[in-house]
Amino acid sequence: MNAYAPILVLGALGAGFAIFSVVMAALVGPRRYNRAKLEAYECGIEPTPQPSGGGRFPIKYYLTAMLFIIFDIEIVFLYPWAVTFDALGLFGLVEMLLFALTVFVAYVYVWRRGGLEWD
Repeated sequence: MNAYAPILVLGALGAGFAIFSVVMAALVGPRRYNRAKLEAYECGIEPTPQPSGGGRFPIKYYLTAMLFIIFDIEIVFLYPWAVTFDALGLFGLVEMLLFALTVFVAYVYVWRRGGLEWD
């Protein structure tokens, strides 16, 4: 248990600081509410009213999400591969090249569908 004591103390200090900061900001911070502060903020674009059942999202939303997931997964697999590169040898190199090729095919798909154009 003595080995975990510093970790527990550090976790308690971090949690205590976070709770203290939130509580003090709510108690001491200014309360100047106006209509603009209470509206939803959408990256500087004026929010548009949505239908009651929700609206349709453009395909670029999903393509951007797919692109993020593809490269996020690629990075998650590249780090352990890079660490054990010498131990894997030629087999590991070929497998990673095949994996990178499949990721590249997905990237080309998103590129051809216009997922990288921000107009």
